[in-house]
Amino acid sequence: MSGGPIAQDWEPVVIRKKAPTAAARKDEKAVNAARRAGAEIETVRKATAGSNKAASSSTSLNTRKLDEETENLTHEKVPSELKKAIMQGRTDKKLTQAQLAQLINEKPQIIQEYESGKAIPNQQIITKLERALGVKLRVVWFFELRVDTDWTIGCVLFLAS
Repeated sequence: MSGGPIAQDWEPVVIRKKAPTAAARKDEKAVNAARRAGAEIETVRKATAGSNKAASSSTSLNTRKLDEETENLTHEKVPSELKKAIMQGRTDKKLTQAQLAQLINEKPQIIQEYESGKAIPNQQIITKLERALGVKLRVVWFFELRVDTDWTIGCVLFLAS
């Protein structure tokens, strides 16, 4: 140690708790302590206290609109003409679904979905299939006739050559 005298600090150190938060001031224990001390206490009841009315009331209009909605929304499926054309082209080339999938760099499941009609048509995949099979699958696509604002009639024609 260095040669100086050792000094002690005898001043008191006061450690205080943090001031109570707003939530702590509102708890039952704090309110009772304030009553005992004679402090004035104001209580206000909220109209939507303890419920989730604010969240549900804003969506009630949207919920009603959804309930009244009658339009049936479904994904577009592969037409039967396209399914048959893909299967015919594949069998003419003597390819399995897995071999055809490998030729077009897709998973075998994709070919299976197209041939079963469960796939959502994708023009890029149809173009790959055309090149691999040497068959025209391209769509002489969609024309529509509007009878009313509510009715749309469409026709999709596939050519297999």
